[in-house]
Amino acid sequence: MIHCENLVKIYKVADLEVVALQGLDLHIEEGELMAIIGNSGSGKSTLLNMIGGLDKPSAGTLIVDGKNLLKFTERDLIRYKRETVGFVWQNNARNLIPYLTALENVELPILLQGRRRRQRALDLLEAVGLSHRRNNRLNQLSGGEQQRVAIAIALANHPKILLADEPTGSVDTKTADQIMDLFRTLNREMGITIVIVTHDPRLARMVDRVVAIRDGKTSSEILRRKSYADELAELEAEQRGDTHVEYAVMDRAGRLQIPEDYLRETGLKDAGRVRVTLENGRIVLSPPDEQTG
Repeated sequence: MIHCENLVKIYKVADLEVVALQGLDLHIEEGELMAIIGNSGSGKSTLLNMIGGLDKPSAGTLIVDGKNLLKFTERDLIRYKRETVGFVWQNNARNLIPYLTALENVELPILLQGRRRRQRALDLLEAVGLSHRRNNRLNQLSGGEQQRVAIAIALANHPKILLADEPTGSVDTKTADQIMDLFRTLNREMGITIVIVTHDPRLARMVDRVVAIRDGKTSSEILRRKSYADELAELEAEQRGDTHVEYAVMDRAGRLQIPEDYLRETGLKDAGRVRVTLENGRIVLSPPDEQTG
């Protein structure tokens, strides 16, 4: 879906040249839910702006959905931003118009496309869990609800890619988790490619792939062996008792508190002492009179 090769971006500030990206390579598959992380000034937001058609690379290759953005005319860029990408910003002032209701905010980009807007807007508010708040203005919505409206707006024109720049930066941890749950649902049910820029490592652990940018280049990548949804399902199974792993805590002196059920089942509860052996790299505890073969 997104192909960046040797991507360079240079800004001119007064008489100075600032290199934001210097030879970045990145490939994002269709339908991915991934995060781009990096320190302030690493170039991650610059990259997101270029993928979104808000800025042009100075050099390199940038192909999105089979389209070469370096060859775009202004008309091409307008069509691309309307039809291919949706943006969610950290600052809700960039996402929403304060004197409109939630429904009217979502209707606006659909109106610009000349489509039937009311039902599409209602469907999107339903998808983000805010149909009951459709007639509320922004000052009547919480920060998390405003961000949900912003996500609905970003989806208004059926984009193939959703770009989110620090989408949870202005909400609390509980609300951030709810927004990430929404991103995962949209990714799974709509198949939309979602790219999230964040500096929050906790948030980055909730996606399927993480790419780190340092000094304008891709410096590392983490790919989950199992999807986050699969890990959540396993965690829920453990909480239901379907599978259970119990750990003993060892103090600095090497002492362990063995679970009582284990001691009773193995006959060690009243033994007073146990035999300790090392077998194939494992520490084995057994009754003091048990002979090892």
